[in-house]
Amino acid sequence: MTIGLIISLIGIFILLVLSAFFSGSETALTAVSPARMHSAEKNGDKRAKLVNKILSNKERMIGGLLLGNNIVNITASSLAAGMLIALFGDSGVVYASAIMTVLVVIFSEVLPKTYALHHANTMARFVSPIVYAVIYIFAPVTAVITKIVRLSLAVFGVDISKVQAGAHLEMLRGVIDMHTGPEEDVQKQRAMLRSILDLADVSVDEVMIHRKNVVMLDLDEQIEVLVDEIMKCPYSRIPLYRESPDNIVGVIHTKWLLRELKSVRGDFSQIDLEEIANDPWFIPDTTILYDQLQAFRDRGEHFAFIVDEYGSFEGIVTLEDILEEIVGEITDEHDNHINGVRVQPNGSYMVNGDVTIRDLRRELDWELPDDDYCTVAGLLLYETRQIPKAGQKFKFHGFQLEVIRRQRNQITLVRITPPQLAVSAEASSQ
Repeated sequence: MTIGLIISLIGIFILLVLSAFFSGSETALTAVSPARMHSAEKNGDKRAKLVNKILSNKERMIGGLLLGNNIVNITASSLAAGMLIALFGDSGVVYASAIMTVLVVIFSEVLPKTYALHHANTMARFVSPIVYAVIYIFAPVTAVITKIVRLSLAVFGVDISKVQAGAHLEMLRGVIDMHTGPEEDVQKQRAMLRSILDLADVSVDEVMIHRKNVVMLDLDEQIEVLVDEIMKCPYSRIPLYRESPDNIVGVIHTKWLLRELKSVRGDFSQIDLEEIANDPWFIPDTTILYDQLQAFRDRGEHFAFIVDEYGSFEGIVTLEDILEEIVGEITDEHDNHINGVRVQPNGSYMVNGDVTIRDLRRELDWELPDDDYCTVAGLLLYETRQIPKAGQKFKFHGFQLEVIRRQRNQITLVRITPPQLAVSAEASSQ
């Protein structure tokens, strides 16, 4: 074996190693977790900081790595072809193509990329200094290549410089949907994470307690009656009004009343509820949950009244209502909570009309839209364009809905059959 042949073999080996490096680095930097790198950088990891710097311009990263990879692959193939032609003549080209294809695919593509895919974070840190140097060296060439690519795509009407609005949020939603584990735990975790993302899209009127369900006290009644009602009430904060529920004058806390009773030694006649009550806080029904959560924190309050565009009282929202949108229903020893959803033996659900679509989507993972209505009753009214009678059945979005009970113009109970059961019921009836 001549010295020239040995040098060619060593050169091919080195080039294949470099090819494996470029391929593995590309996969590692593409598959690395930006969130973990960001967290590691905040903790002082210099390699993670370099990884983030590389990822800040992915086009330049991909261009530099692909350029380096192609250079070494083409050079290795050329050396192999020259070496085998010298040994076998013209047929050496065929041998070189076959041998280099096998070597490149196995040892310079599949093997390093498989390893990088399973150790992306570790490998990305390890290769970041060398990759950054390569990108810096090839920067002028990759800039020209990127420009040519952009111009070529522009010919077909593709502008990659514009990021679609909401793309990052949709990516997060996709990651949440991919979350796996024990079904019951995963469903709760998915619901919580989705709810956090939805805080910026949901208005307070979608989670409020409607005025007809709000316990309120009329200050025109006798003080003894009012004190008795407050002491019996399961809620700690109670709205106060005069003459009409639309004329809200304050919010009384049971703790303040107890403190006042102690100071006057139980003499009801000396108590002025309006004086010890907090001033009412009114907010528009278009307020977003995220903004209201921040407002609760800034003001140090837990209770707000919701009004429509005409200033009419619609309902109330509390800090607990917003927190429940994230973590699910919160109950304590004073709650007399009925969730309004009961599973039937046949797999259908008895659902109160005032149960929100958001709760059904979160707890049962049902795909039901809620853009134009908030509750199950609202869904029926919107889709049917009428007030359905008890016994009527409808099918919307794959679900079968049967009105079980209606009180005057209010739908109070609905049987909902999920899509799978609805299809089975239709098939058995045919």
